[in-house]
Amino acid sequence: MRSTVDPEKIEQLMSILGREARGAGCVYFTGGASALLIGWRNATVDIDIRLDPEPPGIFQAIAKLKQDLNINIELASPQDFLPPLPGWRDRSLFIGKRGQVSFYHYDFTAQALFKLSRGYDRDINDVLAMYSQGLFLLKNLRDCFEAIEPELIRFPSINPEILKGRLNEFIEKALSEE
Repeated sequence: MRSTVDPEKIEQLMSILGREARGAGCVYFTGGASALLIGWRNATVDIDIRLDPEPPGIFQAIAKLKQDLNINIELASPQDFLPPLPGWRDRSLFIGKRGQVSFYHYDFTAQALFKLSRGYDRDINDVLAMYSQGLFLLKNLRDCFEAIEPELIRFPSINPEILKGRLNEFIEKALSEE
């Protein structure tokens, strides 16, 4: 069993990946890693990332880091579970650059839709935390859902009507609390 991850381990990870990568690329953090770096959680069990474009030599560095830092690193992002949202790169927040590697928070609109699709209490709390910190707009959330809705047929684990209901419920709740 790997140890839990805290913000310091993520900072170590970024420094080492930046140093070890043999070329340029981007690493997008999702889920718990974003929650830690922004501050609405203080620990997570793994670091979920998307590489786009993939920095050369990154997989060798990741394999070593998993052992050296005793952490789980998973290749996972919202677009592994939902169609990619239009404009996701533009909405991804820049964290910093280490060496030739740029680090971002994966689009919070996409993270929110993915978490709503799962519907667990912790996920809904994460979406509320993201929204309360101004990390996405309700209009973008609805517009992006509508943009990908026809493509949800390609993701059989997602029931579009349930997701739409959770989305509407979340938006109503968020608006009532403003």
